[in-house]
Amino acid sequence: MLEIPCTWMRGGTSKGAYFLKEDLPSNEVERSAILMGIMGSPDPRQIDGIGGADPLTSKVAIVSRSLRPGADIDYLFLQVFIDQPIVTDKQNCGNILAGVAQFAVEKGLVKAVADQTAVAVYMVNSDQIANVKIQTPGGRVTYQGDTKIDGMPSTSAPVLENFPEAAGATCGALLPTGNSVDIIDDIEVTCIDNGMPVVIIDARRMGISGYESREQLDKNEELKGKLESIRLPAGRLMNLGDVTDASIPKLSLVAPPRSGGTICTRTFIPHRCHASIGVLGAVSVATACMIPGTVAASHARLSAGTTQLVSVEHPIGETSVMMDITLGQSTVKVHQAGILRTARKLFEGLAFYPNPVEPQ
Repeated sequence: MLEIPCTWMRGGTSKGAYFLKEDLPSNEVERSAILMGIMGSPDPRQIDGIGGADPLTSKVAIVSRSLRPGADIDYLFLQVFIDQPIVTDKQNCGNILAGVAQFAVEKGLVKAVADQTAVAVYMVNSDQIANVKIQTPGGRVTYQGDTKIDGMPSTSAPVLENFPEAAGATCGALLPTGNSVDIIDDIEVTCIDNGMPVVIIDARRMGISGYESREQLDKNEELKGKLESIRLPAGRLMNLGDVTDASIPKLSLVAPPRSGGTICTRTFIPHRCHASIGVLGAVSVATACMIPGTVAASHARLSAGTTQLVSVEHPIGETSVMMDITLGQSTVKVHQAGILRTARKLFEGLAFYPNPVEPQ
């Protein structure tokens, strides 16, 4: 057995393994093999690793000091598939981002200041910077606090994430097709990328209400087949190419809110229904709510103005996104897309993986 330093953390409503870049091999094939060994993939139960048999608990953050102007640290997110031998860097994760700044401070990559520390995080996956503010009373990281986010049973210290450069980060444009609505398989969809490529679909057009539980939707194989028939051509329209084996774009089925929020969502990531909604997925949906003519806007309950707190309902609660945009005749400029998260360090030590891996 071989070993590697590892910190296991909850970030937002996800869990993942956090590593210093210097502790992992630079060869991607070797690195992927090590991470699959640590997580226990491929195996539906991940019984031989630390993964939790759910996409939300099979995630990795690789962190290093940044050499880029305007950035303090670099953050590479990797999704380790559960039942396939795949480790992909084709997306960001705003939930795992919620623990990156604390990890960087505790590993000596960033110096904390009194009360709060602002960290500029270069997100390698999408070539953009996120601004993250964490709590550091007395110059030390704390995870204790009274901030509550839906999906978490307890409170923690607040983590404020802002994504000023997220628009078009993966697809090249906020609306990568150039349209607020496209037709795929006779279904109206909105393709949007404000940090996460998402295809937004009216739930009713897929034969559901949009209020079903995650478990109900995961059992609906007919629905999953219809969604994939939309996702594959949408990937090409969004400049993502063949997405057959990719984890993007996500698909968010939307309906009118029913718990006092702005819009109700059920999101597939892409083949299983999310227990809640990803941070950047919520940002993309919230942005679509602000743009007239989109599938999301037709269901959104918003007040007047281009600065809004958009409450995105999901199966276990809601996620609030502070949006500030400017609408032109044919343009949309996103000035702010901010979201509140929490994080907690769960354990730190050595992760073990089997069998030496030969470099390719």
